[in-house]
Amino acid sequence: MLYQELQPVDTFTIKLSHPFSDYDRQLLTLFYQPLIGPDAMSLFMSLWADAEREKEIEFNHYYLMNLLTMPLVKVFEARISLEAIGLLRTYCKQEDQDRAFCYELLQPMDAKSFFEDPLLSTFLFSKIGEQAYRSLRARFAVDDPLDEQYKEISRTFLDVFKPIRYNASEGMEEGGQLKGRNESTGIPFAYSDFDFNLFRAGLSEQMVPKSALATVSNELIEKLAFLYSLTPLDMQKVVMMALDGNTMKIQEDRLRKAAVDYYKMNISQTAPSIEKVFTKQPAIPIEEPKSREDKFIFYMENTTPREMLKDYTGNEPLPVDVQLAERLVTVHGFPVGVVNVLLHYIIIRNDGKITKNYAERIASHWANNKIATAKQAMEISRKEHDQYIKWQNEGSKKKPASRKPTRVEKVPEWFYKTDDEKEQQPSADLEPPIDEERKRLLQEKLNAISSGVK
Repeated sequence: MLYQELQPVDTFTIKLSHPFSDYDRQLLTLFYQPLIGPDAMSLFMSLWADAEREKEIEFNHYYLMNLLTMPLVKVFEARISLEAIGLLRTYCKQEDQDRAFCYELLQPMDAKSFFEDPLLSTFLFSKIGEQAYRSLRARFAVDDPLDEQYKEISRTFLDVFKPIRYNASEGMEEGGQLKGRNESTGIPFAYSDFDFNLFRAGLSEQMVPKSALATVSNELIEKLAFLYSLTPLDMQKVVMMALDGNTMKIQEDRLRKAAVDYYKMNISQTAPSIEKVFTKQPAIPIEEPKSREDKFIFYMENTTPREMLKDYTGNEPLPVDVQLAERLVTVHGFPVGVVNVLLHYIIIRNDGKITKNYAERIASHWANNKIATAKQAMEISRKEHDQYIKWQNEGSKKKPASRKPTRVEKVPEWFYKTDDEKEQQPSADLEPPIDEERKRLLQEKLNAISSGVK
């Protein structure tokens, strides 16, 4: 499940080895944003802004959920999009029950390298269309070269500087490891399905010398085969089409052009496209919630407490309630789902009010019982309900009354659960009524959230 990979209480720091430039911002906005989408772009820009602080600060992922107004699953999907496109490296450190991440932001590829990469350039072409693609390429094209009448007369280093011998060479070696600029290495790519042995077996030394293949990287061959759905046998023909008969060498631009020509002649006239697949086939299996209770649990574990309070009450929550929720997450280390169940339980029990002392007393009890999921929080609420009523009565001031009013104790709808998992409908007195329009909007949100993990 997602919580095996990432939890809101997990901390992270940001590594930025060098300041990004305005040129990098243009590349990110114009080249990468169409590929990764607005969520991943927002995550990158937020990490970039926080990385430029003078002092390194440790955050938790609940901070990102609030900053980006995204549930945890969306933050995670945005993160792995950045990793896949080559803009982010993620490192993880496990210490007992605590988990810390380090996010290293990488600079985008420059325009020349981007357009020369067959995967990225084709991906961008499929996203923005031919006209916008050609316009963008022209915008970053190199200006016209100087007239041939100009001759370069720049001095070299040796023309200007001369070495001076001195006996302090040992001191020059002192000091720790130096930090340099991390140049972009492009997208992390490993296409293990391509059989290089079969590919090379069909190329004779007389037709295609080994020296010719040495001038082309295996990664480029893999990328072209992946992009144009070419088999090793297809790539043999592409290589022979790209071979220069005069020099008996293969240039990368000729190989890319030969792959395009072969694709158009034998596979399709339509340009290939690339799409994200992790949302449909995630590396982390997330089952679609089926029962009503499963949908409720999924909603609780993937929604910020602020959004949960807003959905339930229909109004913007009070700052004091939001601060209490943040304290339970950041200070006490509760997962978001547990905090949501706790607040939901107290709202129903206390006529829509959240009492800090009452909430922290229950939270302390849950911490002692190592409650870590929304489901566990719901179960202990059912089990210890009588004890929680006592605590609430102890904390409330009792007023003298001539008669004892009869009062039905209010509990959340999820409190009722039968052995056969059928939902028991509480009476009308057990929970304040919710108008039909609010109920419909909340159900639509639950459906939208659950559809996002199919």
